[in-house]
Amino acid sequence: MNIEFDFGAVLSEWPLLLRGVAWTVGLTAIGTVLGMIVGTFCAWARADGPGWLRAVVGTYVELIRNTPFIVQLFFIFFGLPAAGVKLTPEVASVIAMVLNLGAYSTEIIRAGIEATPKGQIEAAVSLALSRSQVFLRVVLPPALKKVWPAMVSQIVIVMLGSAVCGQISTEELSYAANLIQSRNFRAFEAFIVATLVYLALSVALRRLLDWAGPKFFFGR
Repeated sequence: MNIEFDFGAVLSEWPLLLRGVAWTVGLTAIGTVLGMIVGTFCAWARADGPGWLRAVVGTYVELIRNTPFIVQLFFIFFGLPAAGVKLTPEVASVIAMVLNLGAYSTEIIRAGIEATPKGQIEAAVSLALSRSQVFLRVVLPPALKKVWPAMVSQIVIVMLGSAVCGQISTEELSYAANLIQSRNFRAFEAFIVATLVYLALSVALRRLLDWAGPKFFFGR
């Protein structure tokens, strides 16, 4: 049996693929920035916050880390409307990605914070720095440096997980590939192209973050 491949039928839909890539990149960018902010705050709360806040954050982290991303996404998009909260697919996708990355980055950053020598913190306190200054200037940068490879890997995982968002009609890359194969019945070619694009995005994102970490977050 001869099998003929026609990648041209898929590549001719390049505007749709490009739109999917743009949505994937946009969701990842917003999810990364907001997710790291959430993760940083929650890591501080778990390491040095009041007892009640540690309990709240601990519950959030365990809930997210022990449930599938697709269930979280469906709950936000399909479940919240029952409570009167209606969201667009794109907004629901961003919220799900932020919550997911926030929970995982909490534990990653907390590991770096707890590895900071106590003497370093005591020296900063002796210089009359406030608690927020000690955390932001003395504790957080070296903590991020220690855990940055793990953080980069988690961000890439969240980017790849955005493929699930096509299940609620968010027009990211996997949604575009599925739409293309439904038009020309070239499923193999469509998803091979999508796979290669995801691979390229993952490599590019990892290299970007490897460059951005020392440049903007923790110095050289």
